[in-house]
Amino acid sequence: MSDLLGPGDWTGSALAFGTVFGLGLVAVGYGVVRRGVPEEGPHWWGRLLAQMPRDWTVRRVAIAVTAAVVTGALTGWPVAIPLTLAAVLTLPGLLGPDRNAAQRTERMEALALWTEMLRDTLSAAAGLEQALLATADIGPPALASEMRRLAARVRSGAPLLGALRMFAEDVADPLGDVVVAALVMAAEQQARHLAPLLGELAEAVREQVAMRQRIDAGRASVRTGVRVTVIVTVGMAAGLVIFNRAYMYPFDTLAGQVVLAVVGVLFAVSFASMATIGRIEDPVRLIGPAAGSAAGPRKSRSAR
Repeated sequence: MSDLLGPGDWTGSALAFGTVFGLGLVAVGYGVVRRGVPEEGPHWWGRLLAQMPRDWTVRRVAIAVTAAVVTGALTGWPVAIPLTLAAVLTLPGLLGPDRNAAQRTERMEALALWTEMLRDTLSAAAGLEQALLATADIGPPALASEMRRLAARVRSGAPLLGALRMFAEDVADPLGDVVVAALVMAAEQQARHLAPLLGELAEAVREQVAMRQRIDAGRASVRTGVRVTVIVTVGMAAGLVIFNRAYMYPFDTLAGQVVLAVVGVLFAVSFASMATIGRIEDPVRLIGPAAGSAAGPRKSRSAR
């Protein structure tokens, strides 16, 4: 684009193009993931930030914006600004370890261990409430905070059914819903054979954990292939820009910028598709937010 813009216009044009394109991407992303807005809620900016991915911290966004502006100023390509911004925001999650899957597997193992602890405690002729209180302080670390809140609700005199439903909302895991559903049914019907049922549930959860570990092992090869592809592609592009700038001269024109934008979008779509291949959809939960909202008044009483 050097034949269209003078040297002094590069920075302003790059900033203008990058800002408009970046705001457009944010608006499109917000429109895709937006949910129903309550009548009385936080400011629109707070709601917008709440829709962003959890790993998009303020620090990462600031680093991404800085890197995008610096890249645009060094290359003189307006299209490089939104491409760099998107890369810095998304590539770390694509190239790094799958922490969400590891956390989910750890919580599943904790649920199996807690179910076995409840089974063993109930086998000693203890009631359900006593078993919940006894296992709260010695439970697995992955569920420590949720179990402490459950014990606090029970000790404060909150209804057991409401406390269990709130515990399911705190855990927010489909397997946790299965365990809590069994405990709720046992509490409602005064089931006498809860300990054997919990033993069967613990065995089923263990099988789910083993299956999840096998799936994670298979997904590891997919993620490795994605990492290699992304690193080679980005490294080759960066190497050409740094060490063979003359090869990239065609991108200095307006047509070259259009081509670069199309290529960047195609690579972004391909990277997103590869990431989707290794993603596991969670099953439908048995205890949804409606149950948690129904137990809301009980929670407020237990907090006093």
